[in-house]
Amino acid sequence: MAVILRASPAAQVHYVGGTLTQLPARASGTLRVGDEDCFTFQAAGATIRVPYRDVNMLEYGQRVTRRYLEAIVISPLFILAKRRTYFLTVGYTDAEGKQQAMVFQVSGKQIRPVLVGLEARSGRRVEYQDDEARKSGKG
Repeated sequence: MAVILRASPAAQVHYVGGTLTQLPARASGTLRVGDEDCFTFQAAGATIRVPYRDVNMLEYGQRVTRRYLEAIVISPLFILAKRRTYFLTVGYTDAEGKQQAMVFQVSGKQIRPVLVGLEARSGRRVEYQDDEARKSGKG
């Protein structure tokens, strides 16, 4: 009998902004999508769990869409960086029915399993901003 051990898809990310007051901007942590019911962002001093059923938007690319820039506070230093920087934006409704958003700076090398896991469990397709983002996100 063979036992197969699977690692939970996870990526080291930086929370660069969003609508959550319990997370400071630039918080480093781990984004995990291994749970059947929700994904988790764990940073020093805070753990955020979001049920997949509440996710209503997944976007991946080198910029943050204008509609989310207006709603959240993001450090301009991250947006104006010269190197290739990728962002994962997750939109969802909270337990009170309010729209929330989290924007993560991610590594293109670690994000593919996380994007696949988010798509599979939430039933939402990742919106890739351009061909470069699609290539980075799909490996």
